Amino acid sequence: MVSAEAAAWALRLFVGREPADEAEIEFHRGHPDIDSLRRSFAGTTEFRNFLDTAVLPRPTYAIPPFLLRRPKNPAIPVVFEEPTLDRPVSQLCTASQFEEESFPLWCAALDLKPDHHRKIWEFCYVTAVMQAAGVLEPGRRALGFGCGTEPIPALLARLGLEVLATDAPHEIIAGQGWDSTNQHTGGLQDLEKPGIVDQETFLAHVSFRPVDMNAIPADLTGFDACWSSCAFEHLGSIAHGLDFFENSLRTLRPGGLAVHTTEFNLQSNDETYEDAALSLFRKRDIEALLGRLADAGHEVWPLNLHPGTAPVDEHIDLPPYALPHLKLRVANYVTTSIGLAVRKRDW
Repeated sequence: MVSAEAAAWALRLFVGREPADEAEIEFHRGHPDIDSLRRSFAGTTEFRNFLDTAVLPRPTYAIPPFLLRRPKNPAIPVVFEEPTLDRPVSQLCTASQFEEESFPLWCAALDLKPDHHRKIWEFCYVTAVMQAAGVLEPGRRALGFGCGTEPIPALLARLGLEVLATDAPHEIIAGQGWDSTNQHTGGLQDLEKPGIVDQETFLAHVSFRPVDMNAIPADLTGFDACWSSCAFEHLGSIAHGLDFFENSLRTLRPGGLAVHTTEFNLQSNDETYEDAALSLFRKRDIEALLGRLADAGHEVWPLNLHPGTAPVDEHIDLPPYALPHLKLRVANYVTTSIGLAVRKRDW
């Protein structure tokens, strides 16, 4: 077993930071010798990202040609222009959307600080799509998947919707870190947002149920809308994520709305990152999904893969992450958030 001093030294040398806590030091002390410790760190994504930051010039993003190609399936409607929250379609997170007048208004409604962070954009995008689709009306029913501690259920409750918020059962996420990083909810208490809605109204409109997104219960049906915010990339594989999106339509009434955000690979339409904890969806994965849904008669909102033209859109965030945080490096790929909207066929 290596010493505590050696473990701390390795963290400083290989990832450029101090140990997070004693537990992290103890974890790395489990190596039998210094060589094992060195080889372990040298193979990590954190080390590669640190090397990029410390030794190489910070990379910038440029639009690759594959983003400009039209889908092979003509049933998928497309546009290619600066995306907007005021007229949302299926689109990427871009800097110009943070400058729209509607962005701080959505942030205020969601009790969020209007920072240039893609997670904040995701919440605003989901609610903007719901508004554009006419869902944000009293009495409508909405189903949230993988809600964590997000503010959307509270806002919908304030607007008079009936909400079923769900998250993965504890036995599914055990050991993955979600329950220790304030990104998983075990019940309604984690979803209450006093800055958005009072407790009485919240409890009257929101209920909670553990749900495995890979096995949606058959009794969840008849909802006017369902949503998830950067959740289905964590379902085990690209295939699992795409299956979830398609299966989520079964929870809707005819004409109901599905709106989901996830990770989009801006670097390649061929190679990508895929493991049990995280998958980056390629353009071809998204087009395969939307093509199947369009061919089945569902209303696929136009796909807009314009990645933005502002200086912030060229910035690639690297660990340790900071603002602006619209595009980031994951392993060897640049990724951002994409929002997808589909109306279930009405027959």
